[in-house]
Amino acid sequence: QLQLVESGGGLVQPGGSLRLSCAASGSTFDYYTIGWFRQVPGKEREGVSCISSSSGSTIYADSVKGRFTISRDNARNTVVLQMHSLKPEDTAVYYCAATTLGVATMYPALMDYWGNGTLVTVSS
Repeated sequence: QLQLVESGGGLVQPGGSLRLSCAASGSTFDYYTIGWFRQVPGKEREGVSCISSSSGSTIYADSVKGRFTISRDNARNTVVLQMHSLKPEDTAVYYCAATTLGVATMYPALMDYWGNGTLVTVSS
């Protein structure tokens, strides 16, 4: 059983930056592909970025390409989502999730474990 805890959310002005962290425990972290998702009230949860367990390959939603960077530190059981040039439309609850699939994916239904989320608010 893998436990995931997100941190780093908060209030930031448009154009600002935030660094979200996902800390994992309870199982062998290296085996898991980790993804970041976000959700706003009344909308479906959407994939933001993902990093695979095997090759460390990454994928990004078109809406965040060039602004967000995902990385993982297997020694520290942590995945980081660095977010720059934030926009009001990035406001959401951000979740990290894990799957045993060896390839990066942004389909929520393929994730096996979820954190409780951290709120990101981009507003002036």
